[in-house]
Amino acid sequence: MFSNLYTPSEKILKNFANTLINFCLNSGEGIKPGEVVYVMMNEYAKPMLLPIQEAILRSGGHMILCYLPAELQRDRDETALFYELANEEQLNFFPEKYIQARIDTIDHVVLLLSTHDHNYYADIDPKKLAQRTKVWRKYMEMRNAKEYAGKLTWVLTDYPTPAMAEAAGMTLEEYWDQVIKACYLDEDDPITKHKDTFSKIHQITSTINSFNIEKLHIKADDVDLEIVLGENRQFVGGSGRNLPSFEIFTSPDARYTNGWIRFNQPLYRDGFIIKGIKLVFEDGKVIDFDAETNKHALEAMLNTDEGARRVGEFSLTDKRFSRIDRIMANTLFDENFGGEYGNTHIALGQAYRDAIKDQEKFSDEELINNMGFNESAIHTDIISTSNRTVTATLKDGSERIIYKDGMFTLI
Repeated sequence: MFSNLYTPSEKILKNFANTLINFCLNSGEGIKPGEVVYVMMNEYAKPMLLPIQEAILRSGGHMILCYLPAELQRDRDETALFYELANEEQLNFFPEKYIQARIDTIDHVVLLLSTHDHNYYADIDPKKLAQRTKVWRKYMEMRNAKEYAGKLTWVLTDYPTPAMAEAAGMTLEEYWDQVIKACYLDEDDPITKHKDTFSKIHQITSTINSFNIEKLHIKADDVDLEIVLGENRQFVGGSGRNLPSFEIFTSPDARYTNGWIRFNQPLYRDGFIIKGIKLVFEDGKVIDFDAETNKHALEAMLNTDEGARRVGEFSLTDKRFSRIDRIMANTLFDENFGGEYGNTHIALGQAYRDAIKDQEKFSDEELINNMGFNESAIHTDIISTSNRTVTATLKDGSERIIYKDGMFTLI
């Protein structure tokens, strides 16, 4: 089925695997001997199986492999048939003991996502998809608990497929060329290149965090939005959690976002392509929304839970860091788009604890009830590549432009 698909050279695949295992995991340090890596991929990504196994073995680690059929991206039972036949009890089933045992066993997670068909769930009720996502929130809570304790890291990336290339209007080889550029896989030493880039990202986050920012105003023809950072917030980036990863982001106080925003890039979610999204916020919550296509799917997502209508992340990408110059119809790569104006994106749903300074000092209750830390079963990034200006209001009342024409103004 996949033997005739374009596959890059052995060098590229080994660079890809080595970057994932020996750079992205352990927050840029790579795995340590004796550590256990849970690797999830479907049939499309089979050419990466042996390179990843080799990288893990040469680093002294152990691999647990989850190898899926082409239709599935994640280790769940969510075929189209499942949604067609599952009753209420089956929709709400979660194998808690099994999942907890797995999380207790592993030190790292590698996810290679490969889309088989963007319309795979097109005939499925979006409410069922949202319901299942809510059920599997328990998995993220269990995994997050170990991650926040400093005992687990993960990396997510994509292995290209014909469906992904077709959605972007490219051949599979052209799509791979973008992935190779984006991840520095054509470099003799990709890891050193990533470390150099991360060093520049950390320079920016350090500078921004020294400003004592109270709120941000994002302004352009297609946006007029105010985001309040909240107490103990910081900008972060360069963690290795995604490959590629050039974005600089924070998780603001989800109670105080006001204004409106349009997105010029589609959202690909649950088998639906949602185009022309507009969101209107009042007191932190989406109170109105629109979409040119599949508005019903957007509505189902927004109704997943209370947190699905609030901002969990605000992010900016500096075009000087990213070599991605074509829209790839893929959130992971498009949220790192460089191009003419970089990109701005927000994520509705779950916030990131990394964005809380001294996060270990605060209980979940304090974060959620007192600091506007958003909780949700979803974390959905929506992207725009239009030119936007971001002005920070500092706590002393002064203003400073921190991002313009696709670049941070700080370096």
